[in-house]
Amino acid sequence: MPASLRERALSAATPGPGTAVTRRAVSTSLGPRDRLTSSEAPVSAWNIANYLTVLRLLLVPLFLVLLLGQDGNDTGWRIGAALVYLLASYTDLVDGQLARSRGLVTSFGKLADPIADKALVGAAFVGLSLLGELAWAVTALVLVREIGVTLLRFFVIRHGVIPASRGGKLKTFLQGIALVLYVLPFTGLLATARTGVMAVAVVVTLVTGADYVLRALTLRRTSERAEMKRERRATQSGRAAGA
Repeated sequence: MPASLRERALSAATPGPGTAVTRRAVSTSLGPRDRLTSSEAPVSAWNIANYLTVLRLLLVPLFLVLLLGQDGNDTGWRIGAALVYLLASYTDLVDGQLARSRGLVTSFGKLADPIADKALVGAAFVGLSLLGELAWAVTALVLVREIGVTLLRFFVIRHGVIPASRGGKLKTFLQGIALVLYVLPFTGLLATARTGVMAVAVVVTLVTGADYVLRALTLRRTSERAEMKRERRATQSGRAAGA
């Protein structure tokens, strides 16, 4: 190429001092859900799922008043207590579904939901024992298991979340059925049947409690956090040996 033509080509390709240079922006976003580029606001604790959890907590004292009122001998009060218990149990079913489906999972919900569950179940067991309708030994076994599992959940939360098992869901279902049967003023065959349902519920409660302990210990050994700790200790040991 002649020198004059080469100079013209270079002059045309090179922008002058007054020429605006347009650069095409390259997006690094992976989409609307890309956490690195999106600026989604944190989920507020004031949401419908948490409202239902708080409602369940507020229903606990009302349930106890109705259960223990009139020394537990008034049929109307006992039916009212059963209805309140069923309503509170329904909020337990709905609040979790709402939180997951609408993206309303919050730290408050993670903390308050199991507390509300244990408060409702514990109030029912203690109330029935106070009325002399359920042995204190049964109540003690259930409360130790429920409180122990709750504390264990918080103990391993840094390593991960242990999902609810089928046994745990069966335990919750059986406890609910047994407690409603005890709260309602049944006599005769139904009063006898509730004893068997409660016995099965207690056995499942203890078995699932032991299973939860085993899974928690396994999580502490196999979690990513535990692996990082082992690697860090190995590195430190290697440096100490090299020194």
